[in-house]
Amino acid sequence: MTKTQKELAFLLDLSVASEWTQRFADLVDKHLDLDDSDNLLYLNAGTGNHALAIDEKFGTKTDIFATAENEDVLQIALDKAAALSSNVDFSMLRFENDAFDTVLADGTFVRPLEVEDFIEDATRVARTGGEVAVFLPTAGSFGEVASILWEVLFTEGLGEHGAAAEKLISDQPTVSRVEEIAKQIGLVNVQTKTELEAFEYENGAEFIASPLVADFLLPTWLEMLDENEKERVTEKLAQLIDAEGESLSFRFTVKATLLTSEKE
Repeated sequence: MTKTQKELAFLLDLSVASEWTQRFADLVDKHLDLDDSDNLLYLNAGTGNHALAIDEKFGTKTDIFATAENEDVLQIALDKAAALSSNVDFSMLRFENDAFDTVLADGTFVRPLEVEDFIEDATRVARTGGEVAVFLPTAGSFGEVASILWEVLFTEGLGEHGAAAEKLISDQPTVSRVEEIAKQIGLVNVQTKTELEAFEYENGAEFIASPLVADFLLPTWLEMLDENEKERVTEKLAQLIDAEGESLSFRFTVKATLLTSEKE
């Protein structure tokens, strides 16, 4: 059954933020230096964990603004900021051009065909000479899921949707394409860092029950199916994972990529 926006916001906070977003946040913390930023905008900050952590470290000298994806996600972030007496300014505002020393953008749930627009919007709000950093999964991610999903669709008589489903998974941009997009937009000193992240599940049932998979990934990958088809495919997906894995756990891998650059 499709969950409400409020239910998804709670799942994002209670499960997905730690299982998924934190992997990318660790990559950012390892490679992005914010010492010289007077102000920072965090795009798609979710329920705020990483923005609040950045504020705890740099907030005495950096004004931090953060946007949330919807009102329910925003409310959770605002409640956290209030509880922590944090100065992070959470909102859903569309900020003016050339406003921030640093722009950090979470593109982990941005659709592949929308990545270029997303990077362009992050660039728009950075000042000239400002830093633009975007993190997202890149090509080579989710390959283990794509092959199994194709097989399930075929065996369930839904083979005509196989190419579309595979495309939604496999169309993640390559690292070189992300760099190319950044340079075409006008960013300079473009660099990328990529780490391979593994997401492991004890069996097929645990995989399809994971909020990350059930509520944030599969709905996109199976969007071309009706509700009955989605339910059938999801159930068969778990069965095939167990049949092929026997007593082994199931894992999929993601190429977590951080783009750093400057606005010329």
